[in-house]
Amino acid sequence: MSLAARLSAILLAFCCAFSARGADHAPLERGTAIIDPLALRVLDHGRFGLRRILSPGSADMPLTSAQLFALASMAPVKKALDDDFERYVAKHKAELGADFAFQLFDRAQLYSPDTRFVLSGIVNRMDRAYVPGEECGEIRLIYRLTPIDANTVGEAAATQRLPMTLNVVLKARGAAPSDRRGLTTACAEIAKRWLAAGSLTATGAELAEQLAAPGGALDLIARENIDRLETNLQIAHAPKSPTHDFRTDYLMKVFDYDPRSATFVEAPLENQIDRDRLLSDASLARDFKTWLLDPVHLAELDRGTLLIPERFLLKRAIASTPAGFAPSDLQPAFGLVEGEGGTKHPLFSASDVALALAKAAALDVDLQNIRSVGGFERRLNDVSCSGCHQSRGIGGFHFPGVDWMAAKPSNSTVVPGSPHFFGDQVRRRDIVTAFAEGREPDFSRGFASRPQLRGSAELAGTEYEDGWGAHCYLRHGKAGADDRSFQGWTCAEGLTCHTAGDSTRMGMCFVKTR
Repeated sequence: MSLAARLSAILLAFCCAFSARGADHAPLERGTAIIDPLALRVLDHGRFGLRRILSPGSADMPLTSAQLFALASMAPVKKALDDDFERYVAKHKAELGADFAFQLFDRAQLYSPDTRFVLSGIVNRMDRAYVPGEECGEIRLIYRLTPIDANTVGEAAATQRLPMTLNVVLKARGAAPSDRRGLTTACAEIAKRWLAAGSLTATGAELAEQLAAPGGALDLIARENIDRLETNLQIAHAPKSPTHDFRTDYLMKVFDYDPRSATFVEAPLENQIDRDRLLSDASLARDFKTWLLDPVHLAELDRGTLLIPERFLLKRAIASTPAGFAPSDLQPAFGLVEGEGGTKHPLFSASDVALALAKAAALDVDLQNIRSVGGFERRLNDVSCSGCHQSRGIGGFHFPGVDWMAAKPSNSTVVPGSPHFFGDQVRRRDIVTAFAEGREPDFSRGFASRPQLRGSAELAGTEYEDGWGAHCYLRHGKAGADDRSFQGWTCAEGLTCHTAGDSTRMGMCFVKTR
């Protein structure tokens, strides 16, 4: 069995076997995300329906996809999506031929009067407050494309949801306070409301009412705070055949809200490196190399708070799944660095990275994650949009969302978030708590494949840290032979690290076999 097939089977088993709620533990998402299906149904039918968010003052009915993309504000979004569809078709024309190796997403569904985007989750991202202009971070309303009559499918556990999410990103607070003290107070108030929401025991309509009531976590959310839209669409799927394994491609895009034109305008994806242009433009590559290896920016890369200048970035990304553990399986940074998975003419040589690490050490820059060339390359990959979504995602998504349109939503076996999503909740809640207590938050994070430990034992022995299904590093067993960036990626007692072949030492934790 190929690497991709083995990994897909592992991930399928994982996604079906685990949820975020253990029998003896509080939900990991408490205080950082709202995933109660019946509460989301009420919120979707009320002030958090997409019509109320994007088209206020119109009829109080669900906004169909046809109506959504007919809005003047969405015209640039529709054009950009159409342009990228045509670009993708032109590139894969041969694969979209008679043998149907690639099955293209039915674009008619995207603009249909018979589909709509349904609220499938609300996520607190105060951990994004390191971004300039977002001093209190973000709140994200995540919508999933769904047939309007999906709830008539029958007694199936899940509805026939379509593989696209629309993420409405809002700044967590409104107008900026006039002084720093006012800003700290505003952020603390938002954080306290979310932490209080995490302690609520109500469900369904009662929970929705408490969340949206004056003083509730959602009370301060207003459409005036909209910053941008993020889209993730499964653009094509190649089913398994006698000649190749299955593969799915996802188109990812971002659209900033322009208040002057009142439209959403195509924008670069955060940290989505334009690798091809860098490798073909020596001057641009030299500028990027100098900028990134500066000790200040190297430290930001290590912490996961790096923001690469827009002139080095792309406005679209295609992320393919399943992605394995070897560098050659991941994008977009792999291929920029000399070594495993590198190109014939890499942008960074191993000595470049080694010298940068040595310079940072001489300046007493404390690097927690990047301790080797391999760590530098993997980190550069997972701070990008596509690289992150290829790491511990569920079919290209980190938040597929809850399915409240199912016949029995409270009994749904569909996991709303990916292993990466749930593994990051302890860190996010730590940051929200720091805001609530008036402390300076620590925004650093670990690799997308392995959550950062913050003194909490909440993830110990779980699939998110070192338990069954966790990502791990198979050590060589020889002094000095292990990669220093990953040698701590071990498995809990009774488990061992299994790799999917000899091409990589990255694997997953499974029960030891004799």
